[in-house]
Amino acid sequence: MLIDFFYTLRSAKLPVSVKEYLTLLQALQAGVVGPRSDDAWSLDDFYSLARLTLVKDERHYDRFDRAFGAYFKGVELVADFSREIPADWLRKILDNELTPEQKAAIGKMDWDELMQTLKKRLEEQKERHEGGSKWIGTGGTSPFGHGGYNPQGVRIGGVGKNRSAVKVWEQRVYKDYDDQQELGTRNIKVALRRLRKFAREGHELELDLPDTIRSTAANAGYLDIKMVPERHNNVKVLLLMDVGGTMDEHIQRVQELFSAVKTEFKHLEFYYFHNCVYDFMWKNNRRRFAEKFPTWDIIRKYNKDYKLIFVGDATMSPYEILQPGGSVEYNNEEPGAEWLQRLTHAFPRHAWINPEPQGVWQYRQSIGIIQQIISGRMHPLSLKGLEETMRLLSK
Repeated sequence: MLIDFFYTLRSAKLPVSVKEYLTLLQALQAGVVGPRSDDAWSLDDFYSLARLTLVKDERHYDRFDRAFGAYFKGVELVADFSREIPADWLRKILDNELTPEQKAAIGKMDWDELMQTLKKRLEEQKERHEGGSKWIGTGGTSPFGHGGYNPQGVRIGGVGKNRSAVKVWEQRVYKDYDDQQELGTRNIKVALRRLRKFAREGHELELDLPDTIRSTAANAGYLDIKMVPERHNNVKVLLLMDVGGTMDEHIQRVQELFSAVKTEFKHLEFYYFHNCVYDFMWKNNRRRFAEKFPTWDIIRKYNKDYKLIFVGDATMSPYEILQPGGSVEYNNEEPGAEWLQRLTHAFPRHAWINPEPQGVWQYRQSIGIIQQIISGRMHPLSLKGLEETMRLLSK
């Protein structure tokens, strides 16, 4: 049976190897999951084990769920969940509250009966229904639709109310894992590790096992321990972060990125700016006018070995980039574009990470201007975007 399951996953374009399949079999033989006290196997337990052993990238979780459901439950074969339901069928008008006695009297179908009945309703129903117990609609006690009550049904449209749905029509889209999803600190760290260049520096802290073996052998078998400095990531990063204004919407994600960067890179320097870089930046937002760091000094202080990373939504008036005096806070003598060009010239390995969704970039004139200034080296704050940024900076 599991051979067919393996080929089902491969047919769904999942990168599942024979080695991973054998790992699943070994886990089953070892009793990682198995019959419960009533000698019944739990499909949920097997699902968790199969996903753990066979899926190595969370962007493939949704594809695995669909293939698993098609193979073990026949969901995709019973009802076409890609079909669109007329919007008018799902427009909620009635708000019916049932008594506990009425709810207790409503029977529930098992999985197969529920799916077969849904398929039949899709074939038969031609118009909108509301408040009933049979058709796809709103209100009432039908197991298909939303806004009503049923102890076990398929929610179609709307939002959850009683949390009793065994399947949600849109769930595949809502739960899709892909490389554009927002990141947590852990995933950011994994992406940042693509930009690594290790070097041994500092005091002798680690055992050099190969050299110890060679020295011991050359010393007629008498132990001769050799130590070496610990290996550290030797990459140098200059991080410039936009703060305030429209960036307030992205505080949590940028904080996660900042936390991960501080953990991953030993040689890190950071400064803040607002909207666009001008003739000064700062390190402490509470004292940003009292403790200024001239941009010229920053350019001169750090050499070309540093990787320059801008973090900002690049959302502002075009005048803030192109005009002297365009800053919203003070009268800058030179346009921001001049400073961006100086920085990117001083640090050839540079990139811009933008927390704004990439789909809206084309509608922001300022984003287009900055992309042109930095030669298109802008990526979104997503798993794929960070990986592309690290790959670009590694060249």
